[in-house]
Amino acid sequence: MPPEVARIAILTVSDRAARGEYADLGGPAAEEWLRATIISPLDVTRQIVADGREIVAKAMRALADGGADLVLVTGGTGPAPRDRTPEALADIIEFDLPGFGEEMRRASLLEVPTAILSRQSAGVRGKTLFITLPGKPAAIATCLAAVFAAVPYCLDLIGARRIETDPARCKAFRPKSG
Repeated sequence: MPPEVARIAILTVSDRAARGEYADLGGPAAEEWLRATIISPLDVTRQIVADGREIVAKAMRALADGGADLVLVTGGTGPAPRDRTPEALADIIEFDLPGFGEEMRRASLLEVPTAILSRQSAGVRGKTLFITLPGKPAAIATCLAAVFAAVPYCLDLIGARRIETDPARCKAFRPKSG
């Protein structure tokens, strides 16, 4: 029987990208990182929405309810007035996973002092894991590298499709059974 194909969505949150005034750099960077790291079959889709709590929550809800196993959300995590990705996530998840945000900020602070302003987080809705990320490609790579070793096991625990990583790039941790 062929392995299941994990469904991963990347949601870019940006007023300018949604209006076509700015090229989305975050979504492609997140996809490139995933494709270089995950070695099991996967289906990746990308979507762009404007900033704002309601529109972001609606898009997140649709992705989870549509069967995504993992949703990476880039952008909207800062302190600017329209950066409401964390609030949108809180509106749609069943529970949060604060360790993800803590670790992403810790890793980012090693690179830039303004990382303390970021409000990355993670949470679960049904069988979907959400991870919110900054919008800049370098910051996305830093954050994913900091937390991704825990993602495959988290997906296992919530009943999502299984993913395997390239151990040379990211050694996923799964407890030994027995």
